[in-house]
Amino acid sequence: MRPSLRAKAIAICNDKIAKKGETVGLSFYAFFANKNDDPDLLMEAAEWWIKTHALDHFEKAVKIRDMIAAESA
Repeated sequence: MRPSLRAKAIAICNDKIAKKGETVGLSFYAFFANKNDDPDLLMEAAEWWIKTHALDHFEKAVKIRDMIAAESA
């Protein structure tokens, strides 16, 4: 996952957690606007979520944030 997508995803996870608590769930679609204006980036996130990690459609934001942070460390 490219660094810009990692940073955006972590920021979105942090925002969702701050607003809705530690148990909030999300899908990779949360990282994008409702308009598909960057299909390559969307597919990159989908591949990371579905192919690489075989995650469920909805996962805890805390889990996703921590997974992304660990991979970039």
